[in-house]
Amino acid sequence: MRLIIIGAGGYGRVIAEIAERTNKYSKISFLDDNSTDSRVVGKCGDYLEYINGETEFYVAFGANEFRLDWVNKLLAKGANVATIIDESAYISPSAVIGIGSAVLPKAVVNTKCVINNGVIVNCGAVIDHDCIIGEGTHICLNTVIKAENSIPDLIKIDAGVVIENRKYPIK
Repeated sequence: MRLIIIGAGGYGRVIAEIAERTNKYSKISFLDDNSTDSRVVGKCGDYLEYINGETEFYVAFGANEFRLDWVNKLLAKGANVATIIDESAYISPSAVIGIGSAVLPKAVVNTKCVINNGVIVNCGAVIDHDCIIGEGTHICLNTVIKAENSIPDLIKIDAGVVIENRKYPIK
């Protein structure tokens, strides 16, 4: 299986390193409009050339809406969109992780959480039981989302923030 990461910036390189450690991918490449990284095989708009049964894509843009738009564009074209989970993260067996999401090192996604499509759960973040994280949201480094919260789509919660119970209304 091949992985094509759309976006070769810092976040894309983090995803590449995590993906390498999974040993799932025989080749990891990037599509990027500006990077000179040797692993860049084309521009972002070239993605259609790579859609096949042996290729997965991951969208590695930090801008939430832009990332989610790309995930949805890939899915609409029939592309396989990867979900990337670091081996050091804890994911409860009852949690659901959406397509095109990433759970980075040392993060926790606890019992009955729903992480929707295109979400970033960054290093060390803790999402306690029964939370719902909206599409395209970015839960930054060392953030704590206390139990039974619902975070809206496309929100960025900054590093180290603690979201108290039900700060955001449950959908």
